[in-house]
Amino acid sequence: MSTDKKEERDRSFLESVFLKLLMNFTWWVNRKDPNNQNLFAGGFLGLDNIGVFDRSAELPEGGTMHQSDGTAWMCFYCLTMFGIACELAGGVNGEPVIEAYEDMASKFFEHFVQIVDAMNLHGGTGLWDDDDGFYYDQVKCGVTDKVIPLKTRSLVGVLPLIAVSVLEVEKMNSLPGFQRRFNWFLKYQPNLRQHIIQRKSTRNGSSDAFLLAIPSEERLRRMLGYILDEDEFLSEYGLRSLSKYHEKHPYVFEPGSKHELCVSYSPAESKTSMFGGNSNWRGPIWLCINYLVIEALERYHRSYGDDWKVECPTRSGNWMNLREVSQELAKRLVKIFLLNEDGKRPLNGDESIYSTDAHFRDLVLFYEYFHGDTGRGLGASHQTGWTALIIQHIQDIAELRKD
Repeated sequence: MSTDKKEERDRSFLESVFLKLLMNFTWWVNRKDPNNQNLFAGGFLGLDNIGVFDRSAELPEGGTMHQSDGTAWMCFYCLTMFGIACELAGGVNGEPVIEAYEDMASKFFEHFVQIVDAMNLHGGTGLWDDDDGFYYDQVKCGVTDKVIPLKTRSLVGVLPLIAVSVLEVEKMNSLPGFQRRFNWFLKYQPNLRQHIIQRKSTRNGSSDAFLLAIPSEERLRRMLGYILDEDEFLSEYGLRSLSKYHEKHPYVFEPGSKHELCVSYSPAESKTSMFGGNSNWRGPIWLCINYLVIEALERYHRSYGDDWKVECPTRSGNWMNLREVSQELAKRLVKIFLLNEDGKRPLNGDESIYSTDAHFRDLVLFYEYFHGDTGRGLGASHQTGWTALIIQHIQDIAELRKD
């Protein structure tokens, strides 16, 4: 939101982006919420073969799907639009308040809470499985109306973690129109009020802040038990896209039927032809999602603070607050690119030329994704888009060492 001139904010650009995103958001709401229940399905999300079957195609026997990740993305979308609307509404440093953007902030705040409610409570527990302590996609069978959770522990169930924001009371006080509607919402929507958690802000411990998130505190802790487990998601080099649990325990959909399908842990190249077979979301490490999870953990820390800790790794006896967890994940990702004790970079795998030839020793390729166990680079290179996010983590780690 800044131009080359120091501290100059490009408001016109932000307004232009907001209006275009508003049209896109409306399309998703109108076209990809098939039953008008605030549970989304069918939109192409780019996670290719992560599901049991192609989730953007027709399901067997006319069934319908509720996507955990698709619904989480819409929550994330709401919070992003909410943040932009609050920024454009002004009200700070003597700026006039623009009521139209206050209205938009209210719209996206309320839509966020409604989607969170559906994701957590629709039909009882929404897309949450209380026995497993994880979010799953669900399929509603076209013939019997039976609802089947697709119990693959994958990024599909991790993405609900990324839709999180901390609403500071100081900011809300600068927008009286939004504050008035926010207070009305708390008073007259008691069933939805439970999804808005009021806590002290770590940024300013003397004032309250509101945590806007999908999982409750208890559910977040259960999710992190899987995410930080080295036998599940946590690799030496970041978070896997599918839990290593499925290496020995493949998930089978409708075993013995003509629709039988199987998902197993594949940490390297894809073993299926889905979406051309040239990418794989069933085990490898993807920088883009890891980056979003790290950012989310930092925002959770702003609300939960230094005293709220989890075991990292799970069962290690080593307890960390969520900022420390985010830093640990960043360090693991950075290890992919650094020389190890053998003088090799994990991203290069067994290619000796990158460690023995002076012309190649400092050639660092930004691969599309990385082996879930070894960190070896896979797919396209240079994939300079999201893989370049590693630069931010390197910079953050350098700042930590400086402190």
